[in-house]
Amino acid sequence: MQIHVAKTGNDHHDGTAERPLLTINHAAQIAQPGDTVIVHEGEYREWVNPKNAGLSDRRRIVYQAAPREKVVIKGSEVVTEWEEIAGSVYKAIVDNKVFGEFNPFDDELNGDWLISNLNRKTHTADIYIDGVSMYEAQSLAEVDAGEERNHVHDFMTDEEIAEPYPARTKYKWFAEVTDDVTTIYANFHDVKPSEHLIEMNVRPYVFYPSQIGRNYITVRGFEMAQAATPWTPPTAEQPGLIGAHWSKGWIIENNRIHDAKTSGISLGKERASGDNYYTHRRDKPGYQYQLETVFEAINNHGWRKETIGSHIVRNNEIYDCGQNGIVGHLGCVFSTIADNHIYNIGLKREYHGWEVAGIKLHAAIDVQLTHNHIHNTVLGTWLDWQTQGTRINRNVYHHNNRDFFVEVSHGPFMVDHNVFGSENAVDEFAQGGAFVNNLIAGAMKRQKVLNRTTPYHTPHSTQIAGYACVYGGDDRFYNNVFIGTPNKAWEVQGTAQFAEAPTTLEAYIDAVHMTRPTDIEQFETVEQPMYVSHNVYLNGARATTAEKTNVIDEMNPHFDVVKQGEAYYLELSVPESVTNFVAPTQTSETLGKVRLVDAEFEQPDGSDYVLNEDLVGDKIERELAGPVGNLVVGENRIRIW
Repeated sequence: MQIHVAKTGNDHHDGTAERPLLTINHAAQIAQPGDTVIVHEGEYREWVNPKNAGLSDRRRIVYQAAPREKVVIKGSEVVTEWEEIAGSVYKAIVDNKVFGEFNPFDDELNGDWLISNLNRKTHTADIYIDGVSMYEAQSLAEVDAGEERNHVHDFMTDEEIAEPYPARTKYKWFAEVTDDVTTIYANFHDVKPSEHLIEMNVRPYVFYPSQIGRNYITVRGFEMAQAATPWTPPTAEQPGLIGAHWSKGWIIENNRIHDAKTSGISLGKERASGDNYYTHRRDKPGYQYQLETVFEAINNHGWRKETIGSHIVRNNEIYDCGQNGIVGHLGCVFSTIADNHIYNIGLKREYHGWEVAGIKLHAAIDVQLTHNHIHNTVLGTWLDWQTQGTRINRNVYHHNNRDFFVEVSHGPFMVDHNVFGSENAVDEFAQGGAFVNNLIAGAMKRQKVLNRTTPYHTPHSTQIAGYACVYGGDDRFYNNVFIGTPNKAWEVQGTAQFAEAPTTLEAYIDAVHMTRPTDIEQFETVEQPMYVSHNVYLNGARATTAEKTNVIDEMNPHFDVVKQGEAYYLELSVPESVTNFVAPTQTSETLGKVRLVDAEFEQPDGSDYVLNEDLVGDKIERELAGPVGNLVVGENRIRIW
């Protein structure tokens, strides 16, 4: 059955095309498995809270914008009554009845691994001028000053960097909340609020079920924006502007999602398995509570393939979110995240902590991250804990503070045919990865983690097989192109940093057992093997002395990713030594198995990998190093998005 919603409708209607409903949420209370909710053009200011679930992939509940009609759903309301105080500073007094039971101006960001709340308050509220977010001030005096910020401290790298949008930072707001009213002060500078659209966050979500287990829902073709979402660490419920809330089989596709205070799309955890216990109790480390969360989810909350995950997030444009474009712990398992354009994530830096990235996933078991374009973020993709069976392929990263980070995971995980184009390209605090046919144009940092043990699993399952600390290594680096940059230390550009590692498992075992008797202590001190072959090193990138077959050329390839109109192009010059170099296609057989987990590199269905599809999706005819299969000598300009 089709249920129609239109701005000309009425919620007392029957939902036919001739008698549409007025609100999407009313349709969401009556839609049954197999129904399609068709929303017609207009702006809808509401929280869509689906009551019912679909029954299977064939009996979904589908929510979609009508073809060729623009449908916008917002978590905000318009603020119109502005009173000029002095100069460009105005105030608006809002009756708290507008907010109902939730007032984002009285709701502070808080939770595990949020660091900035130690010295500043950040609320889930926001103010927008013609759709552009303003900046929260800490006092009315800061609003009055209305100063522009030209540089900002990047928390993760501990670097001072240029502010990406300095002109926006002078537009500041501050609020005072009483029992009856919320008074908002804003410095609009050259903007007269009466002549512009001024909006404020009101609702915590735009499309999010309040109950878990609302399975097999499709959300397609909407613009969704301006939600007062909370901080979403892995030890709490993780709602987003839109989210699946501990369910199975959602499809979120062809949407524009922006201006979540924190996270845009959530494939995350529910509340019952833990909710910021470290912050509230302070008796154990957050790490310990996270470990308990994993066991609690398995034992008491149905964390298994049959009931949780297997979502599809594809072809969305996600931008201007404070914490994440996509977030998920546990609930993201067995999902596909593909063909998404993610940018401007975390750039306002109104708050900071350890969970900020374009995509931030914990326990991304068998998750496929394919052909996403991620740029202008504090960190492109961060895969934390239990990155097993995960594949990261054909993605483009550029102009990020950091591109890619995988942490405290044991593999096997596959990273192939990607472009890592930022100066901080790859951070690996993990083991058991395969990096194949990538372009890595910046620093690559590795680190052991011997003070935190994390789980690993039976392949293609949430069943825990064991847990271990991260010894570092047991990685494969085949067929990559490394490009040096003078802005980073040469020691971390290329594979020279692997020089002390053995090159075979047999050599590693011999080294461990040179001192007898031995057990865990010796395993902690011996480097795991590194498997390195057929890589290309340009512009000063350095190779490990153990690599027997490679190309080293000091040529500067003048690498860049540039935008022209709505398209993005990879620009790269290469010498003949690169185009003549044969880099054999890698397969599950050539990659072997990882040591600790004792598992093969294989696809989620258990079939073998044959890595013969390049960055743009073409079958590889010439076996070249790097992600592009049709490089020519000299200048190359290839459309990649």
